[in-house]
Amino acid sequence: MFGVEPICRVLVDHGMKIATSTYYAAKKRTPSARAVRNADLKTQIGRVHADNFSVYGVRKVWRQLHREDTPVARCTVARLMRDLGLVGARRGRKIRTTIRDDGHGRAAGLLQRDFTESRPNEGWVAAFTYVATWSGIVYVVFVADVFSRAIVGWSAATSKRAKLVLDALGMALWRRDRVGTPAGPGLVHHPDADS
Repeated sequence: MFGVEPICRVLVDHGMKIATSTYYAAKKRTPSARAVRNADLKTQIGRVHADNFSVYGVRKVWRQLHREDTPVARCTVARLMRDLGLVGARRGRKIRTTIRDDGHGRAAGLLQRDFTESRPNEGWVAAFTYVATWSGIVYVVFVADVFSRAIVGWSAATSKRAKLVLDALGMALWRRDRVGTPAGPGLVHHPDADS
């Protein structure tokens, strides 16, 4: 907890008047039962966390304290671990599909958010996402025809390269040509922000 002197100093610096008797009364006051218990729990939490290679999170520290016959609420363990700056190990990592470059402007949406078309091959939209698999992350791009909502091209890879998006678009053009309905000059391709 904070000492009396720093708090009083801050209050006085901001123009607050503090009576001398208030200062000495606060200085002589014994810590509350909660403050004493929190200090004891912080040492136990720090010990349990360190004994387990600093990988235990709130739930495991809380369970270990209960095994050691230290009754404490889980939310209390969470609050005290947050105060101590302790966190457990986390599995996996956050996946970023978009890395924005402020130096480049974002392309204008040529479809004007109107995703209705009167015939096939008039407008295509693309989506870029990822799938977690047992062997790692796989990035997937889909190109869909706005008219029929059919996926006309797709591509998957383990890296986020421009080739991934271009391969999906190339597959869509190849498949439409192969079926006999080639994409004409009026086709508008609308990629999402990720691609």
